[in-house]
Amino acid sequence: MRRLLLPVLALGLALPLMAAEAAPVKKRAAAAAARVDPALAAAVADPRRDPDRARDQYRKPAETLSFFQVAPDMKVGEYAPGGEWYSRLLGLYLGPKGKLVGLYFDPTSGAFDEKRQQGIREGAAKYASDIATWSGQPAERFTAYTLDAVPAGEKGTFDRILVMRMMHNLLRWNIADREIKAMRDLLKPDGMVGIEQHRARPDAPYSFSDGSKGYLREADVIRLMELHGFTYVGKSQANANPKDPANWPNGVWTLPPTLGGAKEEDKAALRAIGESDRMTLLFRKRA
Repeated sequence: MRRLLLPVLALGLALPLMAAEAAPVKKRAAAAAARVDPALAAAVADPRRDPDRARDQYRKPAETLSFFQVAPDMKVGEYAPGGEWYSRLLGLYLGPKGKLVGLYFDPTSGAFDEKRQQGIREGAAKYASDIATWSGQPAERFTAYTLDAVPAGEKGTFDRILVMRMMHNLLRWNIADREIKAMRDLLKPDGMVGIEQHRARPDAPYSFSDGSKGYLREADVIRLMELHGFTYVGKSQANANPKDPANWPNGVWTLPPTLGGAKEEDKAALRAIGESDRMTLLFRKRA
């Protein structure tokens, strides 16, 4: 395993977190995380999730969604739903009373070639049907948009937007500004963004924490969101993994489930570490 580790990382500058201002809301957020809505617990335990359940030990969905203060009657956007793992759970939870919206990349942002642009639009087109069919909930509870084609009437109507392990791509593709601004426009005045993201060491150099390795520094993510018009509410350690040294030469994809580039003799040790150490952060839209 030692040969997989990077040398000790050089000391980096950490940005201030404004801890004094955030302390009261941190306590409230922690208290919210300790309470799991029975409807959410039932959705997490639903037998239809059995194929997805193996990752619950790493993604802690009940604790995470409780910390994000997602309620069953809310309008919630999941940004870049990808494989729809969280969307399937959210479909069960929000389907009876709420609204779930898949929010897909702006294909015109310049980060995607023609083939990927087409794939993004096709993903958005089938999203509502995917979740409605899988969850058995009414189709009108689900919809999706690419961020270049959101109807004007949708602005200011979202209670929550969730960004799950995606911030590193926004940075390495140089589209963070436009995508975060688009998401902010969709939120209600008191709406919130929940972010789960692979966490770099606080002293990780920029060359490792620029998004190219999948890991970001927590202080940098907080400051980025503050610069884009959000107030830091607090954080949860629900998705923390102290066994992850967060310094893999090939990035976060060295760990499960990808095990990218790992030698066969190292895979058992990597599986014992589990998935990445992750920050879980909550932000409120600032007036």
